[in-house]
Amino acid sequence: PVVTGFLHLGGLRTALYNYIFAKTHQGTFILRVEDTDQNRVVPGAAEGIEDMLDWAGIPPDESPRRGGSFGPYQQSHRLDLYRRASDVLLERGAAYRCFCTPQRLQLLKKEALRSQQTPRYDNRCRHLTPTEVSEKLSQGLDWVVRFRLEKGVEPFRDLVYGWNKHEVADVEGDPVILKGDGFPTYHLANVVDDHYMGISHVLRGTEWLTSTSKHLLLYKAFGWDPPQFGHLPLLLNKDGGKLSKRQGDIFLERFARDGYLPEALLDIITNCGSGFAEKQMGRTLEELISQFEIGRITTHSALLDLEKLPEFNRIHLARHIENEGLRQKLIRELQLLVEHVYGDQQVDQEVLEKEYVERVLLLRKGHISLLKNLVSSDYSYLWVRPSVSREQLQTISGEVDEIGKLVLGLMTRQAAVLTVEELNKDLRSLQKQTKETKYSSVMKLLRLALSGQQHGPSVAEMMVTLGPKEVCGRIHKALSS
Repeated sequence: PVVTGFLHLGGLRTALYNYIFAKTHQGTFILRVEDTDQNRVVPGAAEGIEDMLDWAGIPPDESPRRGGSFGPYQQSHRLDLYRRASDVLLERGAAYRCFCTPQRLQLLKKEALRSQQTPRYDNRCRHLTPTEVSEKLSQGLDWVVRFRLEKGVEPFRDLVYGWNKHEVADVEGDPVILKGDGFPTYHLANVVDDHYMGISHVLRGTEWLTSTSKHLLLYKAFGWDPPQFGHLPLLLNKDGGKLSKRQGDIFLERFARDGYLPEALLDIITNCGSGFAEKQMGRTLEELISQFEIGRITTHSALLDLEKLPEFNRIHLARHIENEGLRQKLIRELQLLVEHVYGDQQVDQEVLEKEYVERVLLLRKGHISLLKNLVSSDYSYLWVRPSVSREQLQTISGEVDEIGKLVLGLMTRQAAVLTVEELNKDLRSLQKQTKETKYSSVMKLLRLALSGQQHGPSVAEMMVTLGPKEVCGRIHKALSS
């Protein structure tokens, strides 16, 4: 990837398909950083991209950080290699030095736009004689190296788009392959690196499809065998528009910060695309690898509906809660969230105990999309005791004391094992022991006494979560206030 910014969903999808393809074929997934446009390099972006691939669970086998047998893996550290490669092309007559000034190139561009044509270089310096070149070099003029585009490109078979060819010489001027600052352009750098790193397959965005014929001409000029190319269709918004990077809402850092699980992101970006026999929510990375077939990738753009992400996350969060090892990590995260959100509200240390937090997670599994939902105001009663007065309860029923005593008795008897199913039955029979309070009013009263709220999980679940001791404490407190 280029390091002009941080990893977004489109970049994640390209990395994921490369990762899955490599793992399907017992291959090696390589991260090579393209930083040849020094003006656009964002400091820290290269490290950020690798951090996010690690976070997403698709770490590269070889990369700037991990190293490998074919390093360095950062193009700005491979400049000698590109210079030598461009010298080879100059010697063979497949490339030439261009001395055109930026001013001349700008005029060419303006002229083309004025006559409503696509701007292209007119290949003027292609026709300089060796004597003219030597003369200009002796004058100390600035120069770049351009590749000589030839007509009659051969068709190539793309892994996704099938047979393709683009007569680049008919629509483009000769492209710059080595800039005046000694840095290569993408065209030269990616061809040279793919050759020297022994790359067998390249999966990249469809925007590079029309440049592939140009790259194949470069391979031919060097006398090298090219890798196989597969171009991935665009990832677009659900309405078919481009994913907007401007709001920063498609960058992985944002999703990680908001508490989304990497599995949910991998699931949604493959679910909206192709490469699999069927669409299915809740796939794990292992399932993605085992079910992937490159021949199933279609040329249609993938439409991403991010409004569905919470639902994908709910499925994967439930799976994390079910898994003993992953659950321990969630317990620690939830303890920190509670301290952060409710720390100034005299949180009883007992609510931070592992057993309690674990009980909350297990009972709310499948009901929450994000872990942070559990520290929202709807769930504040789990962490902070509500302030409810006896008068508030009496507006619901005149039998406050009787109901309170019945619940305290129930809790004493049930102290051993509380289950939601058993409690639901017990609460039904408890209501029958009241004189005139309806079942719905008993529930309303208990919900208010236990949580200070009008809605939320079932009363039975609240009681199981809080535990007998806390339920009794809250009932006593409400009755005596």
